[in-house]
Amino acid sequence: MSKELIEMASNDPRVYHERQRLQFCLLHALNNLFQQKDEFTRPILDAIAEKLVLECPDKQNWTPLSIVFKPHHNSLTGNYDINVLISALEDKGKIVVWHDRRNGASSIDLDDDNMFGIVLNVHVRRYAGLWKSRHWVALRKISGIWYNLDSDLHEPSAFQDVDEVRGFLDYVIGQGGEILLVMNKKE
Repeated sequence: MSKELIEMASNDPRVYHERQRLQFCLLHALNNLFQQKDEFTRPILDAIAEKLVLECPDKQNWTPLSIVFKPHHNSLTGNYDINVLISALEDKGKIVVWHDRRNGASSIDLDDDNMFGIVLNVHVRRYAGLWKSRHWVALRKISGIWYNLDSDLHEPSAFQDVDEVRGFLDYVIGQGGEILLVMNKKE
């Protein structure tokens, strides 16, 4: 794909892209993955997190900090965990497959018709490197073009081709990131 086509694709108004707010990167990643505003909302993800707590056989003891720091999310800033992600996707008929990083990105079939998208969990540093945390990022193939829909980006970023996607995924693996393949449930 030429540089001009990539730029046009990145500015395509048909590609939905939510920007980062607080630590709601999982919320933004899910909405970007599904290409739909409010496909998931804070109350929906909070309810999933609360349901996970109720279903947990190994309940933790309550402390005064439990009001803010809950087992599956921080009620002030968001910051939902992998359990909320998996449950939210399963509720939408998706399956999450954790990619074995030892295999590298070359083992991922990016042209699989059953693949809905990819969610990454990457290390980030904020505030001049003083704050280290993790960040959720969605990648999705839309109209035949793979996009990086990272909510930290000002706009979606189109990949040139599958080789560039694989290079990016190998970089993520090399930096200690995790790759989660989001698959449609087979009928």
